[in-house]
Amino acid sequence: MKIGIIVAMDKELQQLQHLFTDGNVIVEKCGIGKVNAALGAAEMINKHQPDVIISSGCAGGNGDDVNIQDVVVSTELAYHDVYCGTAIGHSVYGQVQGLPERFQADPMLLDKATHLSPLTSHLSIHPGLIVTGDWFVDSKDKMREIIGHFPEAKAVDMESAAIAQTCYLRHVPFISFRVISDIPLRDTDASQYHDFWNTIAEHSFQITKTFVEQLLK
Repeated sequence: MKIGIIVAMDKELQQLQHLFTDGNVIVEKCGIGKVNAALGAAEMINKHQPDVIISSGCAGGNGDDVNIQDVVVSTELAYHDVYCGTAIGHSVYGQVQGLPERFQADPMLLDKATHLSPLTSHLSIHPGLIVTGDWFVDSKDKMREIIGHFPEAKAVDMESAAIAQTCYLRHVPFISFRVISDIPLRDTDASQYHDFWNTIAEHSFQITKTFVEQLLK
Protein backbone atom coordinates (compact mmCIF):
# COMPACT_ATOMS: atom_id res chain seq x y z
CA MET A 1 0.00 0.00 0.00
CA LYS A 2 1.20 3.50 -0.86
CA ILE A 3 0.08 6.24 1.53
CA GLY A 4 0.15 9.97 0.83
CA ILE A 5 0.13 12.45 3.73
CA ILE A 6 -0.56 16.12 3.01
CA VAL A 7 0.20 18.96 5.43
CA ALA A 8 -0.14 22.71 5.00
CA MET A 9 2.84 24.22 6.82
CA ASP A 10 6.56 23.71 7.34
CA LYS A 11 5.97 23.25 11.08
CA GLU A 12 3.67 20.30 10.39
CA LEU A 13 6.00 18.89 7.74
CA GLN A 14 8.90 18.92 10.20
CA GLN A 15 6.81 17.09 12.80
CA LEU A 16 5.82 14.32 10.38
CA GLN A 17 8.72 13.84 7.99
CA HIS A 18 11.04 12.37 10.60
CA LEU A 19 8.37 9.88 11.69
CA PHE A 20 8.29 8.08 8.33
CA THR A 21 11.21 6.37 6.64
CA ASP A 22 9.18 3.82 4.68
CA GLY A 23 9.30 4.62 0.96
CA ASN A 24 5.62 3.74 0.70
CA VAL A 25 4.69 6.77 2.83
CA ILE A 26 4.98 10.13 1.05
CA VAL A 27 4.71 13.29 3.16
CA GLU A 28 4.32 16.55 1.24
CA LYS A 29 3.43 20.16 2.03
CA CYS A 30 0.68 21.81 0.00
CA GLY A 31 0.56 25.30 1.51
CA ILE A 32 -2.21 27.02 3.45
CA GLY A 33 -5.78 27.30 2.19
CA LYS A 34 -8.25 25.51 -0.06
CA VAL A 35 -6.64 26.19 -3.44
CA ASN A 36 -3.19 25.09 -2.28
CA ALA A 37 -4.73 22.02 -0.66
CA ALA A 38 -6.62 20.97 -3.80
CA LEU A 39 -3.59 21.54 -6.00
CA GLY A 40 -1.37 19.63 -3.59
CA ALA A 41 -3.77 16.69 -3.50
CA ALA A 42 -4.09 16.60 -7.30
CA GLU A 43 -0.32 16.76 -7.70
CA MET A 44 0.20 13.96 -5.21
CA ILE A 45 -2.35 11.76 -6.99
CA ASN A 46 -0.84 12.45 -10.41
CA LYS A 47 2.77 11.98 -9.29
CA HIS A 48 2.54 9.14 -6.77
CA GLN A 49 -0.82 7.37 -7.34
CA PRO A 50 -1.35 6.73 -3.62
CA ASP A 51 -3.88 4.14 -2.48
CA VAL A 52 -4.88 6.40 0.42
CA ILE A 53 -4.50 10.10 1.21
CA ILE A 54 -4.39 11.48 4.75
CA SER A 55 -4.67 15.14 5.66
CA SER A 56 -2.67 15.83 8.81
CA GLY A 57 -2.03 19.03 10.70
CA CYS A 58 -3.55 21.24 13.34
CA ALA A 59 -6.99 22.82 13.70
CA GLY A 60 -9.14 24.86 16.00
CA GLY A 61 -11.36 22.72 18.20
CA ASN A 62 -14.99 22.95 19.23
CA GLY A 63 -17.03 21.23 21.92
CA ASP A 64 -16.93 20.85 25.67
CA ASP A 65 -15.21 17.48 25.34
CA VAL A 66 -12.43 18.67 23.01
CA ASN A 67 -9.13 19.93 24.41
CA ILE A 68 -5.78 21.10 23.10
CA GLN A 69 -3.63 18.22 21.81
CA ASP A 70 -6.69 15.99 21.31
CA VAL A 71 -7.11 14.62 17.78
CA VAL A 72 -10.21 14.97 15.63
CA VAL A 73 -10.70 12.31 12.97
CA SER A 74 -13.02 13.27 10.13
CA THR A 75 -16.23 11.32 9.83
CA GLU A 76 -17.38 13.89 7.26
CA LEU A 77 -16.20 17.23 5.90
CA ALA A 78 -17.78 20.42 4.60
CA TYR A 79 -16.90 24.02 3.79
CA HIS A 80 -17.86 26.71 6.29
CA ASP A 81 -17.42 29.49 3.72
CA VAL A 82 -19.34 28.13 0.71
CA TYR A 83 -22.94 28.91 -0.17
CA CYS A 84 -24.27 28.38 -3.68
CA GLY A 85 -27.81 29.56 -2.93
CA THR A 86 -31.05 28.34 -4.45
CA ALA A 87 -31.32 30.41 -7.65
CA ILE A 88 -30.05 27.66 -9.95
CA GLY A 89 -30.85 24.60 -7.88
CA HIS A 90 -30.97 23.50 -4.27
CA SER A 91 -27.82 23.26 -2.20
CA VAL A 92 -27.20 23.46 1.51
CA TYR A 93 -24.80 25.77 3.29
CA GLY A 94 -21.28 24.39 2.93
CA GLN A 95 -22.02 22.44 -0.26
CA VAL A 96 -20.53 23.06 -3.70
CA GLN A 97 -23.42 22.63 -6.09
CA GLY A 98 -23.27 19.30 -7.91
CA LEU A 99 -21.15 17.69 -5.19
CA PRO A 100 -22.22 15.91 -2.00
CA GLU A 101 -23.57 17.99 0.89
CA ARG A 102 -20.68 16.59 2.90
CA PHE A 103 -17.67 14.52 1.92
CA GLN A 104 -17.55 11.25 3.82
CA ALA A 105 -14.37 9.72 5.17
CA ASP A 106 -13.54 6.34 3.67
CA PRO A 107 -15.39 3.72 5.80
CA MET A 108 -12.43 1.35 6.10
CA LEU A 109 -10.07 4.15 7.11
CA LEU A 110 -12.59 5.53 9.58
CA ASP A 111 -13.10 2.12 11.15
CA LYS A 112 -9.36 1.73 11.71
CA ALA A 113 -9.07 5.28 13.03
CA THR A 114 -11.84 4.84 15.58
CA HIS A 115 -10.16 1.71 16.95
CA LEU A 116 -6.82 3.41 17.67
CA SER A 117 -7.63 4.36 21.26
CA PRO A 118 -6.10 1.25 22.91
CA LEU A 119 -2.84 2.08 21.13
CA THR A 120 -2.90 5.78 22.01
CA SER A 121 -4.30 5.84 25.54
CA HIS A 122 -2.42 9.05 26.40
CA LEU A 123 -4.28 11.02 23.69
CA SER A 124 -7.99 11.53 23.11
CA ILE A 125 -9.48 10.85 19.67
CA HIS A 126 -12.76 12.45 18.63
CA PRO A 127 -14.51 11.27 15.45
CA GLY A 128 -16.62 14.04 13.96
CA LEU A 129 -17.29 16.73 11.40
CA ILE A 130 -14.40 18.92 10.22
CA VAL A 131 -15.28 22.18 8.47
CA THR A 132 -12.88 24.06 6.22
CA GLY A 133 -12.57 27.62 5.01
CA ASP A 134 -10.09 30.28 3.98
CA TRP A 135 -10.09 31.98 7.36
CA PHE A 136 -7.75 31.59 10.30
CA VAL A 137 -10.17 31.69 13.21
CA ASP A 138 -8.64 33.99 15.81
CA SER A 139 -11.76 35.45 17.40
CA LYS A 140 -14.71 34.13 19.35
CA ASP A 141 -17.11 36.02 17.07
CA LYS A 142 -15.86 34.23 13.95
CA MET A 143 -16.00 30.86 15.67
CA ARG A 144 -19.56 31.52 16.83
CA GLU A 145 -20.52 32.39 13.26
CA ILE A 146 -19.08 29.11 11.94
CA ILE A 147 -20.58 27.01 14.71
CA GLY A 148 -23.91 28.70 14.09
CA HIS A 149 -23.98 26.87 10.76
CA PHE A 150 -22.26 23.69 12.01
CA PRO A 151 -22.94 23.26 15.74
CA GLU A 152 -21.76 19.65 15.68
CA ALA A 153 -18.34 20.47 14.14
CA LYS A 154 -15.40 19.17 16.16
CA ALA A 155 -12.67 21.03 14.27
CA VAL A 156 -12.18 23.99 11.93
CA ASP A 157 -9.26 24.09 9.50
CA MET A 158 -8.21 25.55 6.15
CA GLU A 159 -7.48 22.48 3.98
CA SER A 160 -9.23 19.19 4.80
CA ALA A 161 -12.48 19.58 2.84
CA ALA A 162 -10.61 20.75 -0.26
CA ILE A 163 -8.41 17.65 -0.15
CA ALA A 164 -11.53 15.56 0.45
CA GLN A 165 -13.20 17.10 -2.61
CA THR A 166 -10.18 16.34 -4.78
CA CYS A 167 -10.03 12.76 -3.52
CA TYR A 168 -13.78 12.35 -4.09
CA LEU A 169 -13.42 13.48 -7.71
CA ARG A 170 -10.36 11.29 -8.27
CA HIS A 171 -11.74 8.24 -6.39
CA VAL A 172 -8.97 8.07 -3.78
CA PRO A 173 -9.86 6.99 -0.21
CA PHE A 174 -9.37 9.88 2.22
CA ILE A 175 -9.40 10.73 5.90
CA SER A 176 -8.22 13.71 7.96
CA PHE A 177 -6.43 13.72 11.33
CA ARG A 178 -6.31 17.14 12.99
CA VAL A 179 -4.47 17.87 16.21
CA ILE A 180 -6.28 20.55 18.20
CA SER A 181 -3.92 23.50 18.62
CA ASP A 182 -6.42 25.95 20.10
CA ILE A 183 -10.05 26.31 21.19
CA PRO A 184 -11.19 29.66 19.72
CA LEU A 185 -14.18 29.97 22.05
CA ARG A 186 -11.83 29.67 25.04
CA ASP A 187 -9.03 31.81 23.60
CA THR A 188 -8.04 35.41 22.88
CA ASP A 189 -6.02 36.48 19.83
CA ALA A 190 -4.90 32.87 19.10
CA SER A 191 -2.61 32.77 22.15
CA GLN A 192 -3.31 29.04 22.59
CA TYR A 193 -2.23 28.43 18.98
CA HIS A 194 1.13 30.12 19.54
CA ASP A 195 1.62 28.29 22.84
CA PHE A 196 0.90 25.00 21.08
CA TRP A 197 3.82 25.42 18.70
CA ASN A 198 6.10 26.89 21.34
CA THR A 199 5.53 24.29 24.03
CA ILE A 200 3.53 21.15 23.18
CA ALA A 201 3.57 20.45 19.44
CA GLU A 202 6.28 17.81 19.77
CA HIS A 203 4.82 14.29 19.67
CA SER A 204 1.34 15.68 18.86
CA PHE A 205 1.34 13.87 15.51
CA GLN A 206 2.06 10.39 16.88
CA ILE A 207 -1.54 9.29 16.25
CA THR A 208 -1.04 9.80 12.52
CA LYS A 209 2.07 7.63 12.74
CA THR A 210 0.22 4.92 14.69
CA PHE A 211 -2.60 4.97 12.16
CA VAL A 212 -0.23 4.57 9.23
CA GLU A 213 1.53 1.69 10.97
CA GLN A 214 -1.83 -0.07 11.30
CA LEU A 215 -2.56 0.45 7.61
CA LEU A 216 0.79 -1.00 6.58
CA LYS A 217 0.44 -4.17 8.69
